[in-house]
Amino acid sequence: MPELPEVETIRRGLAPVLVGRRMARVTVRRRDLRRPIVPDFARRLEGRRVLALDRRSKYLIVHMQGGLSCIIHLGMSGRLKWSAGTRPPFEPHDHVEFEIAADRTSKRGFLRFCDPRRFGLMALTKTTGLAGHPLLAGLGVEPLDEGFTGAKLGSLVAGRKTTVKSALMDQRIVAGLGNIYVCESLFWAGISPKRMARTIGGRRAQRLAPTIRRVLEDAIASGGASLRDHRQPSGELGYFQHRFAVYGRVGERCPGCMCVVAKTGGIRRIVQGGRATFYCSTKQR
Repeated sequence: MPELPEVETIRRGLAPVLVGRRMARVTVRRRDLRRPIVPDFARRLEGRRVLALDRRSKYLIVHMQGGLSCIIHLGMSGRLKWSAGTRPPFEPHDHVEFEIAADRTSKRGFLRFCDPRRFGLMALTKTTGLAGHPLLAGLGVEPLDEGFTGAKLGSLVAGRKTTVKSALMDQRIVAGLGNIYVCESLFWAGISPKRMARTIGGRRAQRLAPTIRRVLEDAIASGGASLRDHRQPSGELGYFQHRFAVYGRVGERCPGCMCVVAKTGGIRRIVQGGRATFYCSTKQR
């Protein structure tokens, strides 16, 4: 599933080609996504201009003229594909197409939502009520916001009777983090994923919060991580997967490793909450 860096990469890639331009036509080829697309979806969007693109957690939000916003989640396998000029042929899993009108400086464009597993969704809501929408209302703090400090993180996990890995994966606590970036952040902060969340205070929280931000910013700069389905709107792959310290590297050395891997076993893999966790038992305490 695309995590915060992948969605932010998509937002930054689409903003220059969408903002200020008009949706000439919207074509819904399949409605049965995770949440069915409403019958009047196309009618409500056609003719409106795109005012801005935002991101909240793992959701992309398209703000439209007239006080309407479109919430998009890519699910497990969804992609947003951009092309300009001639309309490309439809591929089997292209479910929604947004045709963007040409203007003085740009050719007409086509934004396609492709989702083989159909776990993604598209929902419309009034912009004024966006924060209270059921998809967004319960989300936690944004880890890229200035207010995400060590003190804030420590207060969020204080008293939590779960592991720090599970707490960081909880979207009600910190919004947008998933398995990859939690594993990577905990490694670089030197914190064991098995440590109880309530012990992450003081110096540990002061170390972890900026580490999370740095890992996310590095991933965004790398275009995200392309393990299975993630592509940037242009079709280009992200390349942060080539910089993983621990994720998916079971049995290997971690960066700066001084261990005898034959004795330690290298990077370890355990299962927490049904998800694989990768960590170094020597460096992470």
